[in-house]
Formats: sequence, structure tokens, C-alpha cells
Amino acid sequence: MNFVFFVFGLLLGLLAIAIALYLVTSRRYQSAESVANSYDRWTEDGILEFYWGEHIHLGYYDSPPQRKDFLAAKADFVREMVRWGGLDKLPPGTTVLDVGCGIGGSSRILARDYGFSVTGITISPQQVKRATELTPNDLDVKFAVDDAMSVSFPDASFDVVWSIEAGPHMPDKAIFARELLRVLKPGGILVVADWNQRDDRSQPLNLWERPVMRQLLDQWSHPAFASIESFSELLEATGLTEGEVVTADWTEQTLPSWFDSIWQGVARPEGLVRFGLSGLIKSLREVPTILLMRIAFGTGLCRFGMFRAVRANSSAKLTESFSTETLTSKHG
Repeated sequence: MNFVFFVFGLLLGLLAIAIALYLVTSRRYQSAESVANSYDRWTEDGILEFYWGEHIHLGYYDSPPQRKDFLAAKADFVREMVRWGGLDKLPPGTTVLDVGCGIGGSSRILARDYGFSVTGITISPQQVKRATELTPNDLDVKFAVDDAMSVSFPDASFDVVWSIEAGPHMPDKAIFARELLRVLKPGGILVVADWNQRDDRSQPLNLWERPVMRQLLDQWSHPAFASIESFSELLEATGLTEGEVVTADWTEQTLPSWFDSIWQGVARPEGLVRFGLSGLIKSLREVPTILLMRIAFGTGLCRFGMFRAVRANSSAKLTESFSTETLTSKHG
């Protein structure tokens, strides 16, 4: 009984420390540089990679969700996204741009399992360095520092554009939508997976939802979340899509990821030895945000959106389509 009380007291103490750290620190979005700096630090200390593996995104747990290994669920997510997007029907050698590639987990699966020629881009130099270190020389994958708000590649450069959970870091969703489609070849496929908030145009955020969303933005360098509906509208408003954008809601399939990510710290105590007290403090600091994420996605305040679009077979230049100013003024 004394041991139970000790463990309970220890857990309460750790939670109190986590909340205190959470309240006195934040990573509020200031510029693209603030996002790059955040990812540089996460990559350099190695804690995120240790607990989340090579995929810094949520896992896929099927529908209804099944119990899975956390790291295996992340690899499953990539393969399920390939299937959902129809990319498994494309031939080897298909060129893919992985926007917001992190440390290259998705890029490596796309190259190794499907034979694609992949270019991964991220705004973080440390992520590019680590992604390159983790990638075998025999894979057709390369990585570069680039800004998704102003991609350095020319129009119509890739057969596929792929992006997982990069959108919340983009300050102007209209420009982001335009850039994703701009570098896609006519007839090419865009597949995006993202964190989204509920469409507040039809149901405005209430008194408790507004501060929750504010915290979710400020803690992980997010300027804004789009809704599934508004981002699909932005993609279509570029004038570069063929027909309607296909969307899906994968909230149910990805929801177990949040508690699983916290459980990693309990199930893998060797991390405490590896990273010491400073690592424990850094890990505890993320717990309240992860819990808020679980609440937001579990209550419908946030949703996990999937987007698939095909670039129109048109020779018209991007400048002949909707201007950035028009997109921004219409959809914000």
C-alpha cells in the first residue's frame, strides 16, 4: 500500500512539474525561423526521435482502432496514405516531393517500398542533416533545406507532392496550397495529411475552445490551423485542380497516438538514463500539450484531415490563375 501511495505521489509530482514548465514556457510562432529553430533543437537533443522514431507524425490504428505498437502504427500510416492516395498504382521512378519531410521516415518508405525517386524538404537544417544520416546510399532519396511557403523548384517539377502534418506551421494557407500545386506536374497527384480544427464558420469556437486552441498554437510554433473544408476550398481556388478535392477525416484512426506517445516515456525508462534529468524535464514539458491535443481531437474541436487533388492538365501559367491576393482575401 505504501508503494502505491509513493507511485501515486510521484506521478502527481511529475504532473505538477509538467504543468509548471508548460505555464512558464511557450514556442509561440514568430516567423519561419522560429519553426526552424524549434525543429533544430528537437532534432539535436534526440529525445523526439528516441520516443517517436523516424516518423514525427501520428500513427494509423485502423477503423475501429486496434491496439498497435506506436512506432509500427506510424509506418502503417505512411502505407495507408499511399493506398488512400492511389500512389500504389504508380510505377517505380515516380518523382515525389515530400514537403515537411522531418528526418525522412516517409521519404525512405516511399523510396524503399515503392521505388519512387523522392526529394524531401524541411525548413530545419538539423533535420536535413539527420535525415541524410539515416538514409542508406542505395535509396533514391535526397534532402534539402527549403521553405514550403516559397518552394525553390520550378513549376511542374514532380509527379507527386506529399505532405504530412506540415500545414499548421504555415502562416498563409492560401500560399501553401498554391505552392503544393504549383510544383506538381499536370496530371500529378497531391496527397496531404494534416491537423485541422473544426470549421468555425458554421460553428464558432466557444469559451473553453478558444483558449485551448490558443495553447495548441503557441506551444508548438503553429500560427494557425485550417479546417478540412477551408483548406480544400483553398486548393480548388488556385484554379490548378482537376475537379473537386477529395477529403477524408482520419481522426478516429489516429486518435490513440496521443496517449501512446505519453506511454512511451513510461514503457521506455531507458530514456531517463540516456538523456538524464534535462531530458526528463524536456519530456515532461510536452505532456500538457499532448493531453490538450487528445482532448481537442477527442471532442471534435480538432480533426485529422486527408486531402487528395489532381493537377489539371492545363498549360496555363500559374500567374493566369487566381492571384495570391485574391486567395488570401477570400479565405484568409
